[in-house]
Amino acid sequence: MKERYTVDDLQYLMSQLRNPDGGCPWDLKQSFASIVPSTIEEAYEVAEAIERADFGHLSEELGDLLFQVIFYAQLGREEGHFDFSQIVDALVRKLVRRHPHVFPSGDLYAENVNTGIDEAQIKQNWETIKASERAAKGEVGTLGGVAVGLPALTRAMKLQKRAAQVGFDWPDIEGVLDKIAEEVQELREAVASGNMEHAREELGDLFFACVNGARHLQVDPEVALRQCNRKFERRFGAVESRLEATGKKLADASLDELDRLWDAAKADEKIRD
Repeated sequence: MKERYTVDDLQYLMSQLRNPDGGCPWDLKQSFASIVPSTIEEAYEVAEAIERADFGHLSEELGDLLFQVIFYAQLGREEGHFDFSQIVDALVRKLVRRHPHVFPSGDLYAENVNTGIDEAQIKQNWETIKASERAAKGEVGTLGGVAVGLPALTRAMKLQKRAAQVGFDWPDIEGVLDKIAEEVQELREAVASGNMEHAREELGDLFFACVNGARHLQVDPEVALRQCNRKFERRFGAVESRLEATGKKLADASLDELDRLWDAAKADEKIRD
């Protein structure tokens, strides 16, 4: 057994898992489409490890995510679309192209000099280059090329950033907060009317406005909501534990009692903080 395996070993392992003669039956059944859910799940597990600063676990999660790329590369090679080396080649070329301030000659290994460009200009150049790449792919318009399959909050953020680049934006957070209040009122009116289709539309408008708030506050809405989810789990778990200590189950408690326990859980967290 080798002292340390490499990416080449990982590619060989993948080829053996997909070997029709003695490979893994599960891996042999997979396709590009079937492993997409696993890819998304692995990406979120990487994000969670980072948010928890669990760097020991992060190494493992990054390996799981890398395996997804290796899996796609194997499928691409089998079907004649591409292989791992082509993935790497395209990535390196794109990154060199998008960093002319680091690689002004366009050559990864050429001797380069610091161009003295500031961060704002770097960002502007990056967006200009990406816009040119999108145009080459036929993705026209300011909002062209924003992937439809992204999580809705993430896609809303990307759409808003694109629009903001051409000046379609509130000048400050106050305008966004006013818009959120406006959308809340419109949602109330839609609910009161009994038109649930309209209520769903207004709820979407409220989410979209809240994402705009996150953007102005320079907060990732997905991260903020994940943090909120963890907080809810933690506090709800505390409520459940307090009930169990008295011999009760959740179903046995009144809403008033649950509210009191919830407030106690919040108070405990403030004391610890």
